[in-house]
Amino acid sequence: MKYEHERVPTTTADIKAIEEIVATVERTQRAKDAEGFLALFRPDAVWTTAHGKVLIGFDAIAEFTRAVLPGADWDGDVTYEAAHTQFLRPDVAAVKIRQVYRSPEGESQGSPLYILTKDDDGTWLLHVGQNTEVRVDTA
Repeated sequence: MKYEHERVPTTTADIKAIEEIVATVERTQRAKDAEGFLALFRPDAVWTTAHGKVLIGFDAIAEFTRAVLPGADWDGDVTYEAAHTQFLRPDVAAVKIRQVYRSPEGESQGSPLYILTKDDDGTWLLHVGQNTEVRVDTA
């Protein structure tokens, strides 16, 4: 059987809603706002941190976020950009993120992949997240 890729139809409203989720991630990370960040997740979400910690379900994500985010040691200057959005179905999108942290010591980068799903009421939420630290070769 030959696989033929068909483009999934998308709407401007869906793209804007996904971009707003990414913008809210940025705002809540900058503000170190655990509750604002957690409001973006589905109850059955799965999240993997940049250092490989796997968090399954909202309760595990919330426990980790509430313990780590408010006391995070970066200065809050972080940006998130939806670098690529691929709709897998009309209600499922894979979003590749360009993430940059800036501090007096320098800059570090992350390369998260978010899977967002749309509820019946049209609300997009984070369903799966895999963050990856980008290592810069200084040699």
